[in-house]
Amino acid sequence: MTIQAGSLPYLSGEFLDSLTISTSDMVDEIERQIVGQRRGEVWCAPKAVVLPGDNRYIMATLGVATEPRVLATKSLVVNPRNAERGLPTLNSLVTLLDAETGLPLAVVDGNWVTAKRTAGLSAVAARRLARADSACVAFIGCGVQARGHLEVLADLFPLREIRAFGRGKGNRDALCRLAEMRGLTAIPCDTAKEAIEPADIVVTTVTLVPQPAPFLDAHWLKAGAFLTTTDLALPWQAETMAIFDRIVIDDLVQEATMSKPMVRPELVAGDLTGLVSGDVPGRQSESERTTFAFRGMAVGDLALAGLAFARAKAVGALDV
Repeated sequence: MTIQAGSLPYLSGEFLDSLTISTSDMVDEIERQIVGQRRGEVWCAPKAVVLPGDNRYIMATLGVATEPRVLATKSLVVNPRNAERGLPTLNSLVTLLDAETGLPLAVVDGNWVTAKRTAGLSAVAARRLARADSACVAFIGCGVQARGHLEVLADLFPLREIRAFGRGKGNRDALCRLAEMRGLTAIPCDTAKEAIEPADIVVTTVTLVPQPAPFLDAHWLKAGAFLTTTDLALPWQAETMAIFDRIVIDDLVQEATMSKPMVRPELVAGDLTGLVSGDVPGRQSESERTTFAFRGMAVGDLALAGLAFARAKAVGALDV
């Protein structure tokens, strides 16, 4: 955490890691705030996206919670040219205001929130759509989001093995080392098909800029597999998506405002709020192929930023 006299508290990624917030804490908080939306205690706007046409992806989210009483806004820029500058491709920031008075409370490292909430949203869906005995996870894309998903899924499922495929050998090897540190077998793969075919859970986190051409075939997934795709399902061949027995997206209302759907609307069983609330059934048999496709929900950013703020207060780090 960084605080200067007369300035707003900044909760850095390093400080947030020191709070040792568990996977269960994060997933439970996201679920609690999702239920809060249904109860009229949490309000979120559809995410706003700006595409300047130069391969930048610029996005903002807005969410308001009753408990903790915070308003969270996140601003994010993805720019592939940042690599040439020695900077992360994605950078973001979350600002927290008191939801009653509008007074500023804190600024939070948005990269930490983005990584944690994305994996957390996948975990909320995986609790209901993946097989409880899932032991093998395939990663297509091996960067920050893949590492976040590995940590969460390893906490929730009896994993024994990961299979990794990505464009960058450095990221792939780093993901494999992380898995081995957790006692898992790590297998780097030369093709996406080789990674996917044996997997119980598949995670695709392919970068959105520039927009990827579809190169993944859903027929590669074995019976009983669960797919979570954080990349708008863009890497997946659209004509193969009908193979899934159940497709859940993050937010039906938000999706209706988008110019291009992630998957054909007639294939969608419902959204994450419906899944958590029981309106949309989870896995119905061990052989079902299921998927969660998502753009990202403001409620995830709200939940994780609010949880981090509450924990920082609880340890006496904030005088607010």
